[in-house]
Amino acid sequence: MEMKTSPEFHPARSKKDHAGLPENRQKQFNTIPMTFSEATIQNLVKEHYDLDVNVKTLNGYDELNFLLSNEKNEKYILKISNESHPFPFLEAQVKIIQHLTKSAISDFFQHFCINKQGQELTKIEADSKTYYLRILNFLEGDFWVEKNTKSADLYYNLGSFMGNMDHVLQDFSHPAMHRNYTWDISRASDANDNLKHILNHEKRRIAGYFLLQFDTEVLPQIHHLRHAYIHNDANDYNILVQDNHVSGLIDFGDMIYTALINNLAITCTYAMLGEEDPLAVAALIVEGYHKSYALTEKELDLLYYLIAGRLCISVTQSAYNASLDSNNEHHFITEKPAWDLLFQLIKINPIKAQDTFRRVCGFEGVINTDDYAALLEIRQKNIGRNLSIGYKDKLKIVKGALQYIYDDKGRTFVDCVNNPSHVGHCHPVVVRRMQKQIATLNTNTRYLNDTIIEYSEKLTATLPPALSVCYFVNSGSEANDLAIRMSRHYTKQKDIIVLDHAYHGTSTVAMEMSPYKFDSKGGFGKMPWIHKAINPDLYRGPYKYGDANAGKKYAADVQRIIEDLKKEGKAPAVFICETLLGVGGQIPLPENYLKTTYEYVRAAGGVCIADEVQVGFGRIGDHFWGFELQNVVPDIVVLGKPIGNGHPLAAVIVTNEIADAFNNGMEYFNTFGGNPVSMTAGLAVLDVIQEEEMQQHALEVGNHLMDGLRNLMEKYPIISDVRGHGLFIGAEMVKDQLTMEPAVTEIDIVVEKMKEKGFLLSTDGPLHNVLKIKPPMPFNKQNADEMIRFLDIALSEL
Repeated sequence: MEMKTSPEFHPARSKKDHAGLPENRQKQFNTIPMTFSEATIQNLVKEHYDLDVNVKTLNGYDELNFLLSNEKNEKYILKISNESHPFPFLEAQVKIIQHLTKSAISDFFQHFCINKQGQELTKIEADSKTYYLRILNFLEGDFWVEKNTKSADLYYNLGSFMGNMDHVLQDFSHPAMHRNYTWDISRASDANDNLKHILNHEKRRIAGYFLLQFDTEVLPQIHHLRHAYIHNDANDYNILVQDNHVSGLIDFGDMIYTALINNLAITCTYAMLGEEDPLAVAALIVEGYHKSYALTEKELDLLYYLIAGRLCISVTQSAYNASLDSNNEHHFITEKPAWDLLFQLIKINPIKAQDTFRRVCGFEGVINTDDYAALLEIRQKNIGRNLSIGYKDKLKIVKGALQYIYDDKGRTFVDCVNNPSHVGHCHPVVVRRMQKQIATLNTNTRYLNDTIIEYSEKLTATLPPALSVCYFVNSGSEANDLAIRMSRHYTKQKDIIVLDHAYHGTSTVAMEMSPYKFDSKGGFGKMPWIHKAINPDLYRGPYKYGDANAGKKYAADVQRIIEDLKKEGKAPAVFICETLLGVGGQIPLPENYLKTTYEYVRAAGGVCIADEVQVGFGRIGDHFWGFELQNVVPDIVVLGKPIGNGHPLAAVIVTNEIADAFNNGMEYFNTFGGNPVSMTAGLAVLDVIQEEEMQQHALEVGNHLMDGLRNLMEKYPIISDVRGHGLFIGAEMVKDQLTMEPAVTEIDIVVEKMKEKGFLLSTDGPLHNVLKIKPPMPFNKQNADEMIRFLDIALSEL
């Protein structure tokens, strides 16, 4: 039978290859000296095989390869391996191919030519070195990659063929295949060592996420799975196709003893490259494989993560090669398709993948199909009745992946509102550092510990020099509570000035200074020591966009309160304000508002608190902290939400003067505030923000998204204002732009429609008519474009 060459010696191979080569092959590239001319090969073939042939040199990456042909136009492939290919492993290749060629599927594999000594391998001495020569016949067929249109039947047939092969190999063994090998998916964790070579932050983050999931989901289970001797490299240049079915498989150079399911995972990975619906492709291959060689539920449940693991090995190897300034195009040729597939995979809910693979094999699915009635009933019984749940049709979220979250019904959502997960759900750097610390020590702060010192130094380094003393607590509410307590110690006053509609937390003191709570249904009303200043809203307030003095005019209302207090013989202890207003309506403050207000408050002896709980840590893009937009330095800064990426951590940072006043003899102690795990979380988040340049990312993506929203505003009058900085954005919706009647019903419909399209948004503002957009920082321009596209559809349907 005539055949086509294997990938390592196909003439086009130098331009087409998978992303990165196995590590041992990278080091061996072109290490065989070119002492084997075509004439020399012709003589060797005659001497050892008694064949008269014409010889043509072919490309290769770790062996020399030659195309042989005789007068009858019969073709053969000759391969020469050097000493870096151990004889036992070459022998194993002979044995595994012999095993397959004795089976019912023998025609799918190359056959060895026997030399005069009756052997498959011919030992050659040259240049004082040992080489092994072998000749195989030439398989006909097109490489998988060359077939532009692939049918469902072909994918199914590919799976069936691989299943048949693995079934034939179930009673094969060879000790040389027990080896440590970079391209064994079971060793995907090793790829973590090369993550540092991926220079693109987003790509490194995604690869790191999938390797974290491999360590979490696969490593504890893989040693329980069936192991076998597998081909291990069914890539798109090793599979041959004729007439819509697989006609052959070549190149056993990657074979290994490992988990059986890895062979299927590799097959799926390469077949999924460049496909619009990669999960559907994989499902067909899995179905075909299972029909030929039954899979287990445990194997299927790990397949999604094994595919991702194989891709991570590939892209990290490519990055490693790039770090060596490699100019070998074999190392990078399919790097882009590999990355494209990783970006596709993270959008696929792993539960959906697990359910799909199970169902095509006839097993019970894992997607939840109930309506949560039972769960809601239990929740109603055992959880506080007024703990709210979002959305008309409830969501049960079971997993997070950077800017994506997955529910138990197999759906994937782009998280556009979960700003506590600041650097992304399950960010690999944060998770791994927390895992290590919690496995080492977690205790209270009565003991000396380096981490709290290191974090306080790094955190205060991001702030003006005057803000230098840290107090660590567990939530933004607790931080605001402590900040008020410290302010009252310092000023000996009690009264607090807040903005109307403000929200500062859920502790007793925080509730007292949150009009959003005390003025709402069930609220207890304003306490006498609380004073509300007008909301500096340039859209709905008395002073509008375009008024250059609007900030000072709004600040005058704070001065009015101060004057009223003075008439009563009082002075403010505190003015507290979010540096961009959150529940007040996603409102950036007018220019000079805080500068003027701080002057008034300080002149009256009060303390100025900047509440950065929602807006800090680079979210606004222009600056690291919201107060920097106003060119002011607060006396106290309160931090929460993003500080620990969802871990319960918050902080109060004050001047030395306030810290000294607070140190009045009464001990301050917080059991969990400042514990080693929390400090490690904070450090990791701060490092990630800086190392991944997230502030600049927020600026660029935020501006891109606001441009898209403003384009929609021109098209749909229901959007009346788009405002914000970076990834802190609000879009106000009204029924009529003249009357400004809030479009509450309409915005609720839009939010639900967007949820159906896979984008989780929320509403905010005193009138509940502002679309709130505060996603995790990995949210990218593609997410923004998709969000605008679906928002366009949702608005058109109103």
